[in-house]
Amino acid sequence: MSTAAVAPTPVRSRRRALGSAVVLGAALVVVIAVATPWDVLGTPPGGRTPVDPAAAFSAEQVARAEAFAGALRPASLVSLLLSLTVSAVFGLTRAGAATARRLARPLGGGWVWQVLLGGVAILLVGRLVTLPLSAYGEVVRHRYGLSTRGWDLWARDVAVATGINAGLTALGLLAVVALARRAPRTWWAWAGGGAAALVVVGSFLYPMVIEPAFNEFQPLPAGELRTDLFALAERSGTPVEDVLVADASRRTTALNAYVSGFGSTRRIVVYDTVLDRLPDAEIESIVAHELGHVANDDVLTGTLIGALGAGAGVSLLGWLLGSAPLLRRAGARGPGDGAVVGLLLFLVAAGTLLSTPVQNLVSRQIEARADLHALDLTEDPASFTAMQRRLGEANLNDPDPPAAWHWFYGSHPTVPQRIAFAGDWARLHDAPVPE
Repeated sequence: MSTAAVAPTPVRSRRRALGSAVVLGAALVVVIAVATPWDVLGTPPGGRTPVDPAAAFSAEQVARAEAFAGALRPASLVSLLLSLTVSAVFGLTRAGAATARRLARPLGGGWVWQVLLGGVAILLVGRLVTLPLSAYGEVVRHRYGLSTRGWDLWARDVAVATGINAGLTALGLLAVVALARRAPRTWWAWAGGGAAALVVVGSFLYPMVIEPAFNEFQPLPAGELRTDLFALAERSGTPVEDVLVADASRRTTALNAYVSGFGSTRRIVVYDTVLDRLPDAEIESIVAHELGHVANDDVLTGTLIGALGAGAGVSLLGWLLGSAPLLRRAGARGPGDGAVVGLLLFLVAAGTLLSTPVQNLVSRQIEARADLHALDLTEDPASFTAMQRRLGEANLNDPDPPAAWHWFYGSHPTVPQRIAFAGDWARLHDAPVPE
């Protein structure tokens, strides 16, 4: 094993990595600022409709949703803290390097085995530590009637999700370390380009590879609803290949629909729970919202933002992994050392956490624009409002979450905010305001 392969990143290369991170980060900020729809609708005459959780749901429904959220939030926070703690222990001490080397020793101790076995082991430890909290969350969902899974299916879902995540993450780590060994001065640039490309490829492959691992899909039977949904897609300017029904009721009573795929693989997917519980007009309103994401190229915009973020993040990673004190603390000799896997996982986890509120800020605005598309396409604010109430009640959405929680975790506007938005739309279009 050559010393150059595991040496710290040269100073000049490290500075270039930081410069690249700054440039790509600035480009990311510009794209977010320009592409995000900050003012979706405008202000109707007389001002905006007040957001009133009490007007959206009955007192009993509000109390039930708040109790559900209150039961899950502490567990979510503890799970996050435990995950970060495990990641920090393996990344900011020599525990990660020692684990990788020890597991690889029976197979010759090579860097490839250090990365693959060490990475998978660290990820599995993190998952096992938080597993009791995941089980508690499932108990709460059963208690409130949101989950229909038996424990065998829950265990299967956890195992499949963990396996997919561990496998893909380990391969990504292997690619980063291999590049650092092959091109110690420029590895971060190649890795950044590869990460950006993976974001793009993943957007195309997800509906064909990941979705079938958790649900089975059948075409929606011929009938008026199927015909209407195809017609809705045509009016939206986003023709689809098929309308499918997902067997979501095996796992949940929640209501949802989405559009996935690109071009010839694009399809509308509706939960079977939606077909059982919502009238056709409200189903069309949900689908119109999802078609809005396609019509506004939200997936492509999200992919561009993700690619820039990945490039900036990997460039920053190149700068951080050039720090000799940080490498010494982690027990690794450089970014090309297989024992660096624990530090890599910690830095990725920290970066993901820091980027979460920014991603959700953008997501809330994009979801509001998709709501606007649904209202423009269907011209039926009453069905939109009724649909939001049904979804909020069925999915136990907290109508008035704490501001800090919604800022950090809220990927969608709250149901009362969306109902108020429909009221604004109705007043701007001289339509009856839904009650």
